[in-house]
Amino acid sequence: MSFARNRLILIAGLLCLELVGLALAYQVLTSFECQATEAMGACRFLRSFVARAISILAALAVFAWARPAAMGRLVRRIEANAGGSAWSSLHFAGVALMFAPLLLPASSPGDLFLRAVGPWLIGATAAGVGALLWLAPPRDWFDWLREERFAPLAVLAAGFAIPDLAELAQPLWYWPALARATFDAVYLALRGIGAGPVADPPAYIIGIDGFLVHIAQQCSGIEGLAMMTAFALLYSALFRDTLRLWRFWLVVVPLGLALSWLLNVARIAGLILIGARISPDLAVNGFHSYAGWMFFTLLALALLYVAQVTPWLRKGPRDLGARPLGEDWTAARILPFVVFMLGSVAASALSSHPDLAYPLKAAAMAAALWFFRRCYARLDRGIDPVALVAGVGVGFGWILLRAPASAEDARLAAGLAGFGGAALALWATTRILGTVLLVPMIEELFFRGYVLARLDRGGLAWRFVAIAVSSALFAALHGRWLAAGAAGLVFACVFLRRGRLSDAIVAHVVANFVVAGWAVANGDWSAI
Repeated sequence: MSFARNRLILIAGLLCLELVGLALAYQVLTSFECQATEAMGACRFLRSFVARAISILAALAVFAWARPAAMGRLVRRIEANAGGSAWSSLHFAGVALMFAPLLLPASSPGDLFLRAVGPWLIGATAAGVGALLWLAPPRDWFDWLREERFAPLAVLAAGFAIPDLAELAQPLWYWPALARATFDAVYLALRGIGAGPVADPPAYIIGIDGFLVHIAQQCSGIEGLAMMTAFALLYSALFRDTLRLWRFWLVVVPLGLALSWLLNVARIAGLILIGARISPDLAVNGFHSYAGWMFFTLLALALLYVAQVTPWLRKGPRDLGARPLGEDWTAARILPFVVFMLGSVAASALSSHPDLAYPLKAAAMAAALWFFRRCYARLDRGIDPVALVAGVGVGFGWILLRAPASAEDARLAAGLAGFGGAALALWATTRILGTVLLVPMIEELFFRGYVLARLDRGGLAWRFVAIAVSSALFAALHGRWLAAGAAGLVFACVFLRRGRLSDAIVAHVVANFVVAGWAVANGDWSAI
């Protein structure tokens, strides 16, 4: 059973990371607007698949939460007859095909769209089919769906349709009271922080320092209200036997809609500040698009979680038979890394340089590790002298192999130069703590604790493969292939020496401590 759960969690985590990568590649890192193509409708439909994927994953998560028995039956089928490696190859080939158009020269955004549409459709189909059949053969999927009366398909369809629901609800933006309230709230928020906004209320145009936005349908926040309502409907349908529906709809749902509206006000104000003070392209191509969907989804799931753990909303006592997620060792090794990667995306959306928003990223990492603290309390706590020496060696090696300052480093330095004393102190503190304590633990839990341990099936050949793959992935994450790859090899050897993950964590902490000390002494924050 644990093997099947591991496979299910791993593939779900991979899908999240791939989704993050596609959003970054086609929305943040490329200047690509559907208005510049000759098929704007088709282009917008294709680009909506990122938002649809976010909605689908969240809807299926709610289903898994509501129907643990159904998920148990699926896990048993995966355990009995898991898919072969050919399906995983099909999945990764499909993902690579979706990224492939970025490697080809394109003279215009329209040309890029024409090049991307075919690979996107074929790649998405291959990646989806490969992921499903990697878990279980077609016959097992059909039998499971029939056992569940095809309810998972209805949930999947609901998640797929949420962006369309938001699109259909957009005419509600022209309700004068809602339009005026949102516009005025954005104006007051900007004025409250001393930004000096300029506004044209009849035209719904507002901005600062020459960066003006028209608060049109796509900026109205209706998508957040529609998403909150859709997830409330899904949740109440799945939990109808244990939920006090009247209390839920009269108290929780109005609270969720109010919070969604406030979040949208903050989103618009943040977009204007980013566009005026940092980068117009970042505001339009990054923060404006998928960041909203991500934030609204997280808000909806957080509110539903609060409803789930509130006894006042339940008809009976909570089912305590299942193991809490916070005590699941597999999730404790994977999910903090997913939060780490999603935090990187959010940081890229919120600032001109991802590291400028590091305090928010550090807070997310700390929260993820705290959630699984019971799992980590069972790790061995002894200090291995070999781990200490290895960490010192990796730290000095990282410094010696440091490349010359790049344009990205200069951009970080310029951004930090604009911080006030208190802001810089907060940033530096969280940067050091995150680099020395949080990042080493999250990366070792995932790369050595999960990837290496999962691939190491016994025997010299499998161990070599496990070390090579985990170190290569570690190097790819850091960009500095030689230094990071060597560090990954050292951490892997430290881990395997006594079979203790805590030894690898200690070595990584010491290495980052050495690098952080050098960075502080030289005033070079880009080194960490």
